[in-house]
Amino acid sequence: MRLPSRPALIGAITVLALTSCGTGTQSEEGGVTLTIAANSISGGKNSESADWINQWVIPEFERTHPGVEVVFRPSGVDDEQYKTKIALDLKSRTGADVIDLDGIWVGEFAQAGYIKPLTEVGGATVDQWEGWAQIPQAVQGLGIFDGKKYGLPQGTDGRVLFYNKTLFKKAGLPETWQPASWQQIIDAGTRLKTAGVPVPIQINAGTTMGEATTMQGILPLLAGAGSEIYAAGKWTGASPAMTNALTFYQQIYGSGLGDPRLQQEAKGRDKSFAQFAEGEIGILAESDYFWRSVVEPTAGVAPMKDRDQVVGYAKIPARQPGGGIRGQDFVSMSGGAVRVLNPFSKNPGLAWDLLAHMHSAAATKSQLAGQARISARTDVNDEVLTADPMLKYIADEVLPITAYRPGLAVYPQVSTALQEATAAIVSGASAAEAAAAYQAELEGLAGGAANIGG
Repeated sequence: MRLPSRPALIGAITVLALTSCGTGTQSEEGGVTLTIAANSISGGKNSESADWINQWVIPEFERTHPGVEVVFRPSGVDDEQYKTKIALDLKSRTGADVIDLDGIWVGEFAQAGYIKPLTEVGGATVDQWEGWAQIPQAVQGLGIFDGKKYGLPQGTDGRVLFYNKTLFKKAGLPETWQPASWQQIIDAGTRLKTAGVPVPIQINAGTTMGEATTMQGILPLLAGAGSEIYAAGKWTGASPAMTNALTFYQQIYGSGLGDPRLQQEAKGRDKSFAQFAEGEIGILAESDYFWRSVVEPTAGVAPMKDRDQVVGYAKIPARQPGGGIRGQDFVSMSGGAVRVLNPFSKNPGLAWDLLAHMHSAAATKSQLAGQARISARTDVNDEVLTADPMLKYIADEVLPITAYRPGLAVYPQVSTALQEATAAIVSGASAAEAAAAYQAELEGLAGGAANIGG
């Protein structure tokens, strides 16, 4: 049963009386003061990011901009508290000049008039920035709403299919595997089941998996069926694409290729990590987080000492070749944060210079601090990911075909409705039944059938 809907942010920001920080101003000495806001603080939440801003971003920018002082306004609070604080600042036309936002908030803030497209704030020089050529169009989508660029992506990730090469060999499957359709995934799962693999396929489902069900499961499948959850001002309801995605779930969990109990347990996702590491799961859909933080050989949550030899990865195929969004053969989903400009900045041109500075190649490499992590910039990825073929694979092969969640206030509730649809299938409902129940709930969330498309 769904919990009562939480109020939309825009209607609730007055609940917290939080201190606002002013926009960039002329200092008493005649210089300019710019401010940066982020949910990071030295010694606390996202400490590395805060240290980077204090120790690299600010001194480097001030060195090349005499007379400009940059002040960092740190936060170290719950994400929803930070979101409310920033919304309150912008509603009152105050706040920092450059602001960190989760990409999922962009549409909501844009619709409220709290942020404006970058060119409207920073001016014509925004379009001339060298960095645009280094950020794949799909990755730029993290900061785009209704076709307009509101923010610069800080970094992102990608979803793929991980598989166990040892189990594949046992089942007579190729070591290098790239399915071209959903049927080929089912076929591989069937052979793994015949070979005695306990869980041939793990696709996150149900509400206990939370957003992992949405991002690792239903949304990539929906994209593979040729549709996004929100497009052209409408939410996708019980369309053929949605029914096809839910049918794929039914094929897996109705035929013993997946473990329904794993989707219903409180710590099911953690257990799926452990089972994959122990050689009990053949195919698992996850983000690159799984590679770099879960099965990482030395410090992973479920470390695999032989990860580099045993774990394979493949792109998520469309239902059929060419059947994905934008006519793609393969699809993915990504998340991440962006930085935006305060439309009420008293120094918008300089604010853009600061934002561009924070997303330059030099700044990006400085923030990575020698770590092999995926950035938004192709030139930086080409340089820093050479030692990690998997992450370079994500950067080169997956990011150009990825998509993002809609940054709208009602999305979290739509996401839960999607999770409930997959939970129904795990419990034995048909794809048609789950799609119909989802459609009924979506109509209430979206404000009626007129806001739902196919």
